[in-house]
Amino acid sequence: MSTGEGKVVCVTGAAGFVASWLVKLLLQRGYTVKATVRDPNDPKKTEHLLSLDGARERLRLFKADLLEEGSFDSVVDGCDGVFHTASPVVMQVTDPQTELIDPALKGTINVLRSCSKVPSVKRVVVTSSMSAVEYNGKPLTPEVIIDESWFSDAVLCKESKLWYKLSKTLAEEAAWKFSKENGIDMVMIHPGWVLGPLLQPTLNLSVEEILKLLNGVQTFPDTNAYTWVDVRDVANAHIQAFELPEASGRYCLVGTVSHRSETLNILDKLYPATHIPEKWKDDQTCVPTFRVSQEKAKSLGIHFTPLEVSIKDTVESLKEKNFISF
Repeated sequence: MSTGEGKVVCVTGAAGFVASWLVKLLLQRGYTVKATVRDPNDPKKTEHLLSLDGARERLRLFKADLLEEGSFDSVVDGCDGVFHTASPVVMQVTDPQTELIDPALKGTINVLRSCSKVPSVKRVVVTSSMSAVEYNGKPLTPEVIIDESWFSDAVLCKESKLWYKLSKTLAEEAAWKFSKENGIDMVMIHPGWVLGPLLQPTLNLSVEEILKLLNGVQTFPDTNAYTWVDVRDVANAHIQAFELPEASGRYCLVGTVSHRSETLNILDKLYPATHIPEKWKDDQTCVPTFRVSQEKAKSLGIHFTPLEVSIKDTVESLKEKNFISF
């Protein structure tokens, strides 16, 4: 595949879970990638990227700060496209404004402002989250189908102290306003909880959720359904959203909606020797959940990876990187 031969793209936050896969697939397709990381001298952030096929010839690393205006100017200069994935993903914070909202909101606008100065940039693809889609106060009953017309309610997020959801919601609102005012062709990608094999040496939040289940978490609420999607599908969707001229607007990316007990049953079936809490086995697996429309995502040519495959590949990756041993 050489779709990207001769083309230069930028990936922000390149050391992250989704971004690392995005860099890998872009290099495979022949792109030259300018990747930003917070610290290019930190091997935990860079070694896995520099070892990718094609990296020696076509990957360049840059230091950039989300909160520093103009930090991305020189990086996006000369790029055909920009993939903005950099944004903190944490659920427990002491100062939500500083830790989550400012980097998500100001960071997105700083990147878009840099793009607005560069005539070569044809399209910007921004990584958002289902968190910016699904939380609007509507009960998520089994007959509900969430689609791209849904927007999370920032006021509701703030009242509920759901700071991550708030950060993604505010960042998206600001991004659409800025892109429309400045004539930027922008596409927004909304993945659910992302699973799959790790390229980076560190744990990310969604994969850590699987690790907790494997480590025998004894009690947890199973009232909420999870929206799962495979990291390889997410990375591929970003590239398709850039390459397909007709791609536009928002894309929800969810392969499966399931309760945590269903995830546990898959883990138990694949790895019967693990410490899956007995009380959750075969419990509540038939509880109906809401659905997320896949229609628009499939217009990008995405064929979602089955949840069982994503979970198995996640666990094998955790074993390979010595996060677990059994």
